[in-house]
Amino acid sequence: MTVRLHVNIDHVATLRNARGTAYPDPVEAASVCLAAGADGITAHLREDRRHIRDDDVMRLRTASIATLNLEMAATAEMVEIALRVRPDVVTLVPERREERTTEGGLDVVAGGLVLSGHVARLADAGIRVSLFIAPDRAQVEATARTAARQIELHTGVYCHAVAGAVDAEVARLAESAEAAGRLGLEVAAGHGLTQANVGRIARLPRVVELNIGHAIVSDAVFLSLRGAVLAMRVAIDRG
Repeated sequence: MTVRLHVNIDHVATLRNARGTAYPDPVEAASVCLAAGADGITAHLREDRRHIRDDDVMRLRTASIATLNLEMAATAEMVEIALRVRPDVVTLVPERREERTTEGGLDVVAGGLVLSGHVARLADAGIRVSLFIAPDRAQVEATARTAARQIELHTGVYCHAVAGAVDAEVARLAESAEAAGRLGLEVAAGHGLTQANVGRIARLPRVVELNIGHAIVSDAVFLSLRGAVLAMRVAIDRG
């Protein structure tokens, strides 16, 4: 089974916003990634709009994109935007204004009726919902009690683990992925993955999708965007 690669284009927008120009255009970047073999595009519309902006999301939706995955905070404002845009997938993530990047998974256990309500509204509109969670059995089971159809496992701890802790983190991810699969949830993974460390995650039997952004945009400095996507595809397939 080929693991799907979704490319997160947030940091193309970061580069654009650094100079206040119209380039590089994240929508054009999405087209390049898809032409190079990506299976979908991921974009995170943050509440502070630090990279992807509302206009980017609308243009991505009207472009010819195989699968558009909109990452967003679990708030009423963001749910309303998603209901207008109608992406193929919404991934709900935790969000703090002061964080540099997403630092952990959603606490679905403590999310209660508010989180379940957001998931239900999106699902009722025909939008596939994924919850970005830590590899934790309780969080997996709580997700299965919502209308979400997918989890995305946070791989950040694995990616930053020192040598002696890597195997334990892989085991934790594998256990959570297996539990999710048995509960009928599709399993994606992402955060901090690079060509060097993606193989062990791509080999996990239940993982069917990887969301990767920063590493691909960084590799593009040396390889071109097309080359970076192709190189990541090879790393994933090689396992």
